[in-house]
Amino acid sequence: MGSRFDEMRIFSGNGNNALTQLICDRVGVPLGDATIVKFSNENIFIKLNESVREKDVFVVQSLSTPNLSDRVMELLIMLDACRRASSGRVTAVIPYFAYGRTDKRDQPRVPITARLLADMIQAAGAQQILTIDLHAGQIQGFFNIPVDELTAMHLLVRYWADKGWDDVIVVSPDVGFAKRARNFAEAIGAPLAIAEKRRVQHLGRRDGQHTSPEIMNLIGDVAGKRCIIVDDEIATGGSILEVVRLLEREGAREIYACTVHAVFAGNAAERLKNSSLLEVVTTDTLPLPADKRWPGLTILSVSNVVAEVIQRIHSVVSVDTIFSQRNHPALGR
Repeated sequence: MGSRFDEMRIFSGNGNNALTQLICDRVGVPLGDATIVKFSNENIFIKLNESVREKDVFVVQSLSTPNLSDRVMELLIMLDACRRASSGRVTAVIPYFAYGRTDKRDQPRVPITARLLADMIQAAGAQQILTIDLHAGQIQGFFNIPVDELTAMHLLVRYWADKGWDDVIVVSPDVGFAKRARNFAEAIGAPLAIAEKRRVQHLGRRDGQHTSPEIMNLIGDVAGKRCIIVDDEIATGGSILEVVRLLEREGAREIYACTVHAVFAGNAAERLKNSSLLEVVTTDTLPLPADKRWPGLTILSVSNVVAEVIQRIHSVVSVDTIFSQRNHPALGR
């Protein structure tokens, strides 16, 4: 089926230029020409250097650190620029959606920042959202426009399944992720263990914000097994490393970790590098500079899957079927 728009255009903010270029290469279109300038007063200026009138426009922007607020503003300003330049349709492609942990009011007098961000993106001109593995699925409901939430778990599943190991056990770092971890374990034909995690609030803080993870118990037998800890994102690495220590105490033979989003805030990369983890596997939804990479880090690209979905959206073809076709080339099967 053909597109109802003349042509496709793909533009990029500064959130993940390398991934956007890979997507463009896969789709077979040049990266859109845009100027992004940050002035000395910290105002951001964006200009589209080519016509987008009646074009099908995709704006790719990972909401990454450092300078997260700049990345958010770049996305909003570029969406507004596309709308005001009479684009036929504007799709915001957000490989990593920030503020995913603030999806509800879990204490008095706090905002729901994920909802606020969703409102801002819609107000700026996005008519459709394409994202990957939201931290909380209900964030889809914060939008009043179509949302296609892709998953990169297929890439991680294939990576570990290709190992051919028969003594593997998948470990969920907490009860909240247990359902997705169970699906992951079933996909690679392995049993599941669950770490019961409780966050302990430190006394002496009036704001009540300072908490640290404490692993209380492990559900499952990991003695003598290869353990694969799976999570949707690793931020500071604190929770993962607590699970690593628990697995060591329980007699695990080898310990690995995998995640879709490598946030690696602060010194997380250094902590993971110096831990007993034999390998950490992630994707390129977020850019990782050289100082946050080490030989034990494996990065898989989501560019093929995102590019395939962009082509399907543009051509008015179902997106859901991409994940139900066992031998689909975008999944590498």
